[in-house]
Amino acid sequence: MLQIQPGSRTSRQLHLRISFLIPFVLLLASSGCHDQNHVQPPRQAQDPLPSWNDTAPKKNIIAFVERVTKEGGPDFVAVADRIATFDNDGTLWLEYPMYTQIDFAIDRVRQMAPQHPEWKKTQPFRGILDGDMKAVMATGGKGFDQILTATGAGMTSADFEKMVTDWLAQARDKRFNHPYTELTYQPMIELLAYLRANGVKTFIVSGGEIGFMRPWTEKAYGIPPGQVVGSTMKTQFATKNDGPVILRLPQVSFIDDGPGKPVGIDTFIGKRPIAAFGNSDGDQQMLEWTAAGSGPRFMLLVHHTDAQREYAYDRNSSVGRLDKALDEANAKGWTVVSMKDDWKKIFAFQ
Repeated sequence: MLQIQPGSRTSRQLHLRISFLIPFVLLLASSGCHDQNHVQPPRQAQDPLPSWNDTAPKKNIIAFVERVTKEGGPDFVAVADRIATFDNDGTLWLEYPMYTQIDFAIDRVRQMAPQHPEWKKTQPFRGILDGDMKAVMATGGKGFDQILTATGAGMTSADFEKMVTDWLAQARDKRFNHPYTELTYQPMIELLAYLRANGVKTFIVSGGEIGFMRPWTEKAYGIPPGQVVGSTMKTQFATKNDGPVILRLPQVSFIDDGPGKPVGIDTFIGKRPIAAFGNSDGDQQMLEWTAAGSGPRFMLLVHHTDAQREYAYDRNSSVGRLDKALDEANAKGWTVVSMKDDWKKIFAFQ
């Protein structure tokens, strides 16, 4: 034990220190008594999906995530197997009245027209130059392939990426007058973040061309280029004066739509997802492929039902038709989101 003589210098220093600490001790003691008499209520957990109404789809999502992340539970899924796939057009961002990549390609046709006088007499290019979109739509998938190959080939992948980035920086949707990358669905952005926070790896599996999506998906959705699966143009390696490049050729090599989506998942991801999200008949096989796996599964369709805040379309639409997939969802109990009824807002700016 330390011995201190009364009246010594050490004794006076200790007295000053004790006198200095007494008010703080009393303050701590009084605050402790206050806490015991006034118990603070537990802090409420933050809502992970604040733009969703408290309806069945939101409850289904949260219940599924809780089941697959509960260690020791019967439906627990290891982190390595927690994979979710999302369609892009109409599921994560605006697709109506025309797919964004088609709008991009249409602008390219108009820019390139002076070098292609033959387009004035050839559909679908003539329809674009004449402003006759009905004629363009009448050419169907074949016409769209012609547009995409004519406007997206004959250049390096790096040049095409810059072209897409530059276009998105200045292009505006005609109805909302916002950049296309601001026309992402806020509830789905929250859902992506919620899944990732619970160890789920999120992928885009879209009919859109992969070279068009990869330049911007990480900034818009938090999904890096390596987790984007889409339709692809044929490419080849070449060496130019400034070094090796990847050239885009005027030929579609893979269509990641409809039955192509499960093929794309198997080829480029290598595991069956436990959850899949889409909005059209083009996503039906992806949801079927997901549902056919063992263990807990979650399938969701976004139904465009809000003509006021976005658009209302389904069975008879030439863009994002939702018909057979909707019937299957209702028959098999998949989750169907009504934009009008289940989302508090659609875009972040609303």
